[in-house]
Amino acid sequence: MSVRPIMIMAGGTGGHVYPALAVARALQAASRDVVWLGTQRGLEARIVPAAEIDIEWISVKGLRRKGLLAAVVAPFQVGWALLQSLAVIIRRRPAAVLGMGGFVSGPGGVAAWLTRRPLVIHEQNAAAGLTNRLLARLARVVLQAFPGSFNSRVRAQTVGNPVREDIAAVPPPHERYTERKGPLRVLVLGGSQGALALNRSVPAALAKLDKDVRPIVRHQCGERTLDTAREAYASNDVEVELVPFIEDMAEAYAWADLVICRAGALTVAELCAVGLPALFVPYPAAVDDHQTANARPMADAGAAMIVPERELTPTYLADLLREWLQSRAELQQKAARARAMSQPDALDRIAGICLAQAGGVA
Repeated sequence: MSVRPIMIMAGGTGGHVYPALAVARALQAASRDVVWLGTQRGLEARIVPAAEIDIEWISVKGLRRKGLLAAVVAPFQVGWALLQSLAVIIRRRPAAVLGMGGFVSGPGGVAAWLTRRPLVIHEQNAAAGLTNRLLARLARVVLQAFPGSFNSRVRAQTVGNPVREDIAAVPPPHERYTERKGPLRVLVLGGSQGALALNRSVPAALAKLDKDVRPIVRHQCGERTLDTAREAYASNDVEVELVPFIEDMAEAYAWADLVICRAGALTVAELCAVGLPALFVPYPAAVDDHQTANARPMADAGAAMIVPERELTPTYLADLLREWLQSRAELQQKAARARAMSQPDALDRIAGICLAQAGGVA
């Protein structure tokens, strides 16, 4: 009799999909089959099949801030997604179910509870999202990346965020910075959708720096905003390596001295794992302002600075860059503080908990 798989539920954005993919790889390395529950609208529709992981589809959308019509339709959408999830779980018979966030985790988690499958949930952000706050009442094990993500009534274990093995394997800061010569290197990450605020402010800020002290810049701007970002750099007469997407994030992190970026939970975890200082510009529309909360521990440790988007003027950013780019040695100290915050056992702990909940059920 074959061993039942472990089901992973994650979807929507890279902040949910990539940590879940890391856990899937760890489970497969432990000789456990994995089946994924996702939607055909999110990033998982491209990433998971490419990783040769079996995936099942349900239809579900986000429900917050969608207006009156969506509120009327929502119960029917959720009900249909729950029925789809129940059908998948009954057919695939997982030994345990891991929810890693995204809209898909809601109906999938309820279906796991209704069918008495052990449910494990993991919250990546410093402030738990609505879906995980609800599922915490049903889950057998609740995991969080940051202390205090859930209220005190939830017995959550703090395990950190899992990062991919290639990123965790980047050499530590003292090896990277000590041998490095030449101009400082700044990596700008706008995410898959592109951060318009960074596209506008970073080129204009760099133009205010004397050319002899300007850093080398790599800017990942997203496919949709590639043309506007290219125009912004050209109009400011600033040289840049501009790309819509970075395939090899480990190489990009290893190259950089400083990162300017949003403060998604995955990005924060990766910066700590590698050891990189950051200027965080939290996404102002993030639910419950969770990106600011994600960035706070690094800022408090002296490894990062938080710049609210409303304050991100070219002049202010130029002043910050002058201060932060004075010496590579100072950046190395900040990088070491970031590295000290990493939780390298997060992946093994999450995978181990899933395996323990699955047991040896055949």
